[in-house]
Amino acid sequence: MINFPFKNSILSSLIKQRISNLNKMRENPIKSQKKIFNYLIDKGKNTMFGIDHSFNKIQKYEDFIQLVPSRKYEEIFSYIEKIRNGEENILWPEKTKLFAKSSGTTNARSKYIPLSYDTLHNCHFKGGKDMLAVYLQNTPESKIFDGKGIILGGSKEINSNFIDGDLSAILLENFPFWVNTHRLPDIKTATMKNWDEKIKKITEQSINENITSLSGVPSWMLLLLKNIIATAGVKNINEIWPDLELYIHGGINFTPYINQFNSLIPSSKMNYLETYNASEGFFALQDRTNSKEMLLMLDYGIFFEFQEYNSDGQKNNRVVNLSDVKLNTNYAIIITTNAGLWRYKIGDTVKFTSLDPFRIKISGRTKNFINAFGEELIIENAEKALNKALTKHKSTVTEYTVAPNFIDNSKSGNHDWFIEFEKKPKNIDDFKKDLDLNLQKLNSDYEAKRFKNITMQELKIIQGRNNIFYDWLKNKNKLGGQNKIPRLSNDRKIIEELLKLN
Repeated sequence: MINFPFKNSILSSLIKQRISNLNKMRENPIKSQKKIFNYLIDKGKNTMFGIDHSFNKIQKYEDFIQLVPSRKYEEIFSYIEKIRNGEENILWPEKTKLFAKSSGTTNARSKYIPLSYDTLHNCHFKGGKDMLAVYLQNTPESKIFDGKGIILGGSKEINSNFIDGDLSAILLENFPFWVNTHRLPDIKTATMKNWDEKIKKITEQSINENITSLSGVPSWMLLLLKNIIATAGVKNINEIWPDLELYIHGGINFTPYINQFNSLIPSSKMNYLETYNASEGFFALQDRTNSKEMLLMLDYGIFFEFQEYNSDGQKNNRVVNLSDVKLNTNYAIIITTNAGLWRYKIGDTVKFTSLDPFRIKISGRTKNFINAFGEELIIENAEKALNKALTKHKSTVTEYTVAPNFIDNSKSGNHDWFIEFEKKPKNIDDFKKDLDLNLQKLNSDYEAKRFKNITMQELKIIQGRNNIFYDWLKNKNKLGGQNKIPRLSNDRKIIEELLKLN
C-alpha cells in the first residue's frame, strides 16, 4: 500500500499538473495539433522513411499529404521488417526494440506495431496519468490509492533483436515504479501465456487483497471475476472487495457487458471509465462521469486525419485534419505517430459528438461490417439493436458473432447470429423478432432488403453452449490479452468453425 505522504504527492501532481495541461489542450486544440505535426516532421526528416518521402520539402500540411500517401499495415511493412532485422533510424530516429503484436480481430494476421521510447512515455503513460487525473477530479471522494488495482494484461516473447507482445504486457514491464507498488498481479503472472493458469494465479494473489480498481478488456475481466466469485463461494464481488470503485475498460464495446458487470458488482459507488488505447497509440478517454463520449487527446505525439467512410467504401476521398471535421459523420482515422507510423490507417471509424472540445465515439471498424445483400450493416447498428433487445428481454450475452447465410435456389438469404447467452431470454422467438425489428429501425438498407422477405429473411439465432467462444479462442491460441471476437463477418468461416465446436 502507498504511504500517505507519497499518496498525497501523487494526487497533487495528477490533479494540478495534468488537469492544467488538459485544459490547455481543450482550449487550443488546433494549435496543439500543429505543434505535434511540426515536431513529427522534424524528427522524421533524417529517417529512411523521411528521406524516401522528401520530408525536407514539407513546410505545411498540404505538402505532407502530397508527398506521403496514406497506407495500411501491409504498405509500411517493408520498413517495419528492416527495424525487426536490427536496422536503426528507419521510421523513427532511434533503434526500436519493442513491438506491440496486434491483429485487431482474431481472423486477421498478426501485425507488429513499433513502440518507441517517445510513444511509451509521451503517449501511453501520459494517457494513464490523465485517466487517473480526470477520475480523481470527477470523484474527489475517491480512495483508490488506499488499495491495489488489478491490471489484466497479455503475454510477450523475447527475440534476438526485439520484444514482441500484447501492448498491455509491454506497458506492464515498463511502468513507472509508483504504478507497480499499486498493481496486481506480479509481472511473471501478468505476462503468462497460459490463460487458464494465469486466471488461477491472479485469483490466488488478489482474493485476500483490498482491490479498489480493475483494468482490462471486458470479456476477459468477466472471466476473472466469475472465477474469483466461484473460488470464494460468494454471491458477488463486493463481498470480497467492498472498496472496489473503478473499472477502466476499452478495446471492445462495453454495452453488451454492462448488465453482467452490474450483476457481479452491485455497488452504487462503482464507476466505469472508457479509454481508446490501441497498440498504435492512446487516442481518447472518457473525461465526464455521465457521458460515453471520449475526449480526443491532441498532445500525445499523434497527428490525426480523417476520411469519410461508409461500409461499402470511402464515399469521399478527401482527407481532412481536425480543422475541417464535421459532427455525426463516420470517419476512418489516419494517424501519424511518435513511433514512426506515417499517415497510417488503423482500421477504426469514429464520429465526432462535439467540436468544442473535440469528443468522439467509436462507430466501428472499416472491415467490421456485413454487406452480403446490400444491407450495409455496420457494428454500430448491430450493437444498438442487440442492446435494446437484451434490455427488453432482461437477458445478457457472453459473446456473439454474425455472418450471412447466402441465398440459394429455394429461398432468400438471412443473417445468422451465433450467441452465447449469459442469461437467456424467456422466449427466444420473441427476442429474435425484436432484434430483427430493431435492426430495421436503425438501418434503412437492412429494412429495404427485408421488405416482404424478397432479398433477406428474418435473422436466425444459433444458441452457443457455455464457453463455446472461449474454446474457439483456445483452439486458435488466442486466449487473453487484446484478442477479440469478430462481431460481423462477410463470410461464414467463423460461424462454421463454431458450429463444429457446438
